[in-house]
Amino acid sequence: MADLTFAQAVQNITAMRGEIVQALWETFIMVGLSTTFATVFGTALGVLLFVTANRQLHYSRKLNFVLDNIVNLMRAFPFVILMIAMIPATRAIVGSTIGPVAASLVLSVSGLFYFARLVEQNLREVPRGVIEAASSMGATPLAIIRKVLLNEARAGMVSSITVLAIGLLSYSAAAGMIGGGGLGDLAIRYGYYRYQTEVIIFIVAILVLLVILMQTTGNFIARKLDKR
Repeated sequence: MADLTFAQAVQNITAMRGEIVQALWETFIMVGLSTTFATVFGTALGVLLFVTANRQLHYSRKLNFVLDNIVNLMRAFPFVILMIAMIPATRAIVGSTIGPVAASLVLSVSGLFYFARLVEQNLREVPRGVIEAASSMGATPLAIIRKVLLNEARAGMVSSITVLAIGLLSYSAAAGMIGGGGLGDLAIRYGYYRYQTEVIIFIVAILVLLVILMQTTGNFIARKLDKR
């Protein structure tokens, strides 16, 4: 980009606007789908981790040990290696190993176990007295989970979803390395292989703006939900 003027760089970026919009849409698909699935299933797993822990609603030492180690194992997988390892499963489930939907499956699995740990930590911050009070009034375990634990931890949960979504956004850029599409794929094809540094700079700027927007929105919602 050193030999380019600013006007030439802008002209190059403008000429690619169609591909940039398409890549941005693919990124939204990947992050949106994976955040949704990781939040739903990660919440269920996180709740299960919490309630089976010592001194909790459904204490089970063996089950908690197994779940805890599975979460630790999956979180230890580097994302790129996980993408490669899941190629057969992705092909079987999605029917393809390339494209944003295929990448969403791997992103969902990666985010699921990460979010489960965040959910567990959020639930641990709920005062035990609140749980005991609900139990003494005859609330069922399911009601305690739904109306006490998740309700009391909702502000922290929103913050955790924000962290998850931002993390998956960065992973979605890496997904472009093996055909996931999106902004990462565009940066690699044009910025790296064709030495168009201005493309990389522009895409990084888009990603920074997205992170700022997501974090600001998440913080705003969490403050509204925080009853403290």
